[in-house]
Amino acid sequence: MGLRKEKAARLKLAILDATLKLIGKKSFDDLYVDEICAKVKISKVTLFSYFPQKEDILLYYFRLWCLKRAVELAEKPKEGINGIYFLFDRLSEDCEANPGIILSLFAYLADLKRNPKPFPVKTEEKKLLYPHIENIQGIEIQSVDQMFEKFSLEAIFKKEITKTSSTRDIAHLLISIFYGSVVTAHINQIAPLKIFFRKNLDFVLKGLQ
Repeated sequence: MGLRKEKAARLKLAILDATLKLIGKKSFDDLYVDEICAKVKISKVTLFSYFPQKEDILLYYFRLWCLKRAVELAEKPKEGINGIYFLFDRLSEDCEANPGIILSLFAYLADLKRNPKPFPVKTEEKKLLYPHIENIQGIEIQSVDQMFEKFSLEAIFKKEITKTSSTRDIAHLLISIFYGSVVTAHINQIAPLKIFFRKNLDFVLKGLQ
């Protein structure tokens, strides 16, 4: 890893880490760039050279969330229904650990002005996050949509889902529950999240069997 690239990777991860520590349960909109810069000890010019928009930090978090799932699945593979439960369980855990950033992320994903492209993650960042994995650069980051579609197809092949529907339609249904559960739990102050998310998923999967 080149020194310059390593330094850039460390700085991006430091910016994200500072954001997570500062945001807590408050909205991302209430977090100022100046606060992040003070925490990391960098200028606003430096921050914006890595994240052209403040909201890009949210997209970077989401991309690393997907990378973490890819690493976990590479180490302990899951298929079909088990894979679907896995994604919901991980979301519930992160919602409880980082409620402010998850709610702000989902709100931003619904913003008409947002950048539709996923925020890039470089090999150096992968290596810093997962130094114990030799082939980390070879682990593909799949989007939430891609993971749900893969698990849905596997569930159909394993006859865990028997309703005659397209894989894409099933994936869209699961994604709707995935995002919707977070919003519903927040509006109604429902806890614990893992049980609530699993109940929603159980109802949906029962209808597909």
